[in-house]
Amino acid sequence: MAPPQTIPRRGLFIGGAWREPCLGRRLPVVNPATEATIGDIPAGTAEDVEIAVAAARDAFSRDGGRQWSRAPGAVRANFLRAIAAKIKDRKSELALLETLDSGKPLDEASGDMDDVAACFEYYADLAEALDGKQRSPISLPMENFKSYVLKEPIGVVGLITPWNYPLLMATWKVAPALAAGCTTILKPSELASVSCLELGAICMEIGLPPGVLNIITGLGPEAGAPLSSHSHVDKVAFTGSTETGKRIMTSAAQMVKPVSLELGGKSPLIVFDDIGDIDKAVEWTMFGIFANAGQVCSATSRLLLHEKIAKKFLDRLVAWAKNIKVSDPLEEGCRLGSVISEGQYEKIKKFISTARSEGATILYGGGRPQHLRRGFFLEPTIITDVSTSMQIWQEEVFGPVICVKEFRTDSEAVELANDTHYGLAGAVISNDQERCERISKALHSGIIWINCSQPCFVQAPWGGNKRSGFGRELGEWGLDNYLTVKQVTKYCSDEPWGWYQPPSKL
Repeated sequence: MAPPQTIPRRGLFIGGAWREPCLGRRLPVVNPATEATIGDIPAGTAEDVEIAVAAARDAFSRDGGRQWSRAPGAVRANFLRAIAAKIKDRKSELALLETLDSGKPLDEASGDMDDVAACFEYYADLAEALDGKQRSPISLPMENFKSYVLKEPIGVVGLITPWNYPLLMATWKVAPALAAGCTTILKPSELASVSCLELGAICMEIGLPPGVLNIITGLGPEAGAPLSSHSHVDKVAFTGSTETGKRIMTSAAQMVKPVSLELGGKSPLIVFDDIGDIDKAVEWTMFGIFANAGQVCSATSRLLLHEKIAKKFLDRLVAWAKNIKVSDPLEEGCRLGSVISEGQYEKIKKFISTARSEGATILYGGGRPQHLRRGFFLEPTIITDVSTSMQIWQEEVFGPVICVKEFRTDSEAVELANDTHYGLAGAVISNDQERCERISKALHSGIIWINCSQPCFVQAPWGGNKRSGFGRELGEWGLDNYLTVKQVTKYCSDEPWGWYQPPSKL
């Protein structure tokens, strides 16, 4: 029996309950693999954001903060573990909804749900450990003073997340923010909000205190912009395009509001001629750009090949690419589903046509798979004869498209790798470990992979440099994103300070 091809009808999740948007509008949800409308989501606006922020502020200070923001970390940990348990219970259903909404292969969506549950569990552990790290003493040079540090939740935070890993990217922000004791307003992308709304349903089931997590869906200018500019939102964390990140920074600057930004990327993968197993390197190359249809901020979309192995490597890369199963994402064994929307589909096709017109060669792919007449599908695409002045080299495509250049020396490889405004990730494949370490230090990126591409672990920091943003998610760094540091210093002597001359006694 085929799975249902519709989604649950939900409202906005505000103050622990479902609520229809103030203006009553809703946005259609289109399955990008079939182009069929499968439901709708509420279209929140500034009026709804106002209500959500009020609910979050009330939840933060309710009962003097004892219910949430100042509750023991173990209390918050219990809720995070309960969310993780529900994610596991509903894994199959959530993975299906993610696939219907985003077009990614069901196997990938299922793996995403495992990562979501693991992320909530990880931050539950950190929440529990947070109490033991409070009042950490500071060594001072004066014995008549004692000083210690408190880590406190930053307050109400706005979390604006992308469509490529809808629930997982939301979790990267929601889990540490809740662990820290913040209250939150989540604004997922209007292109993929379904699984995030289901997180609201899970929070209702487990009895999360009302207002701790609020979820506003809708268009960026109508819901995201008023959230990021709201005077009662204490911080904004954003993952998405560099251009939107700039607007959020500008808005936040008016109130000197802290932001953390995880933005675009044009990451390099360098393959040296000393590799022993070309097919092993080819598979990592493919995983680095064709997983999730290349819709990955850290995708290693610029392939740098040593000239001695370039031809052989590309022959194998084409052979492997031809073997990728591109299909309806619900089909067993699918490894390349559709891209997210018609707009993204057309944008990627324009990148490919521009590369061709600028003189590049489409070595493989470049169009719609012939066996798929509907849906926003693209073949895995390999582009060669690329110059550094071409758009395809300089700009993020966010699709299953890799461009290739050859190099001769280590220094040339590093120079080409760093020839980008972005600095999110980079990778190097070589049997010479000393070379790998040396190249890792030379690349201007926040994440470096050696002999692989794209592994991601909740324990390790994630974030970039340059126009890829600033701040780090995941690991203990992700928790620190939502904490403020307070210094408390006590004068311990019975003697007066003695700086001023006391007045004469009568």
